Amino acid sequence: MSTRGRLAGLDGLRGLAALFVVLHHCWLLSFPGFPVNGAPAWTGWLLYGHFAVVVFIVLSGFSLAVSPARNGWRLGSARTFAVRRAWRILPPYWAALAFSLVVAWTVIPQPGQEVPTGRSVLFFGLLLQDVFGSPSPNGALWSIAVEAQLYFVFPLMLLILRRKGAAVLLGAVSALVVAVGALAPVVPVVDVLMRLTPQFAVLFAVGAVCAGIVRADERQAGLPWHWFAAAAAVPVLLLIVLAGPVWVVANFFWVDLAIGPAAGLLLTAVATGRPGWLVRLLDTRPLRRLGSFSYSLYLIHAPLVVMVNRLFLAPLMPPGVPMFLLTLVLAVPVCVGAAWLFASVFELPFQRHRSWKGLREAVRARFR
Repeated sequence: MSTRGRLAGLDGLRGLAALFVVLHHCWLLSFPGFPVNGAPAWTGWLLYGHFAVVVFIVLSGFSLAVSPARNGWRLGSARTFAVRRAWRILPPYWAALAFSLVVAWTVIPQPGQEVPTGRSVLFFGLLLQDVFGSPSPNGALWSIAVEAQLYFVFPLMLLILRRKGAAVLLGAVSALVVAVGALAPVVPVVDVLMRLTPQFAVLFAVGAVCAGIVRADERQAGLPWHWFAAAAAVPVLLLIVLAGPVWVVANFFWVDLAIGPAAGLLLTAVATGRPGWLVRLLDTRPLRRLGSFSYSLYLIHAPLVVMVNRLFLAPLMPPGVPMFLLTLVLAVPVCVGAAWLFASVFELPFQRHRSWKGLREAVRARFR
């Protein structure tokens, strides 16, 4: 369902996914031992923050492909696309990286990480952290490198969609990625590719293909995609529950691939207005607002959660439910408020103004 050129509900999904990652990190710091789950059963679902990133990747492919899907899968200039993506992604990313480095150097590093080094600055600054190892200043930044790398293959994906169709794209990408996953345990050279989280290429392609469904004829777009999404999700949910967190975390590669179709179908359902109650909920003003700065929330929350949990709460109480609840009460409002302020400076202006000239004029006009 489109509202003034905007697909209703998608911003709400972004906001909820980012918030889920925040809750996940609050959980991780309050119940040590991941992936062993020693927490109460009612909190167990918070162990799987990784799957929010899966949703982000599918949603990214979906959102980027909506416009090309209207135009015969034509992207236009690859250079223009690259510049626009860099303008959208890099300013808040680099600002968040600088903030994270300052926190790690002067206050507290990320749990399980050494103090960041010059290699951290170089590799994270160039979005190569998944290629070259270095101490991480922010536990959430790993996925930004993966997404940036997917932008390079996005024009090729659209070319295949235009010339060969969705089945060929999904079949080719899936075959290549599954081959990597199957060979990685026995071929060391192939195993190196697992650092790039190759399954995300399939998820990205799934999102792009689902954008084509939304822009297809009304008969195809009007199918009960929410029920298809539920049918795809139920077997995966049963697997996660029955196999347990230790197995699931060890097999994220395969579980991510299994979740991809359900996530894509859910996005298709929401974008076509089904089910209505869910779309209305996701399109409420608070969730739309949260979604508008969800990228900033994702970027800066990890150092904030660590400071709240380790500096203020850990000296006063042991890990457990009280620590978890207090971490939620203190860290979530801090993260959301700080992300809104951060986005106001480093994210939203770059969305509203597409060039340095426009941005400078807007700044001058504001301070006249």
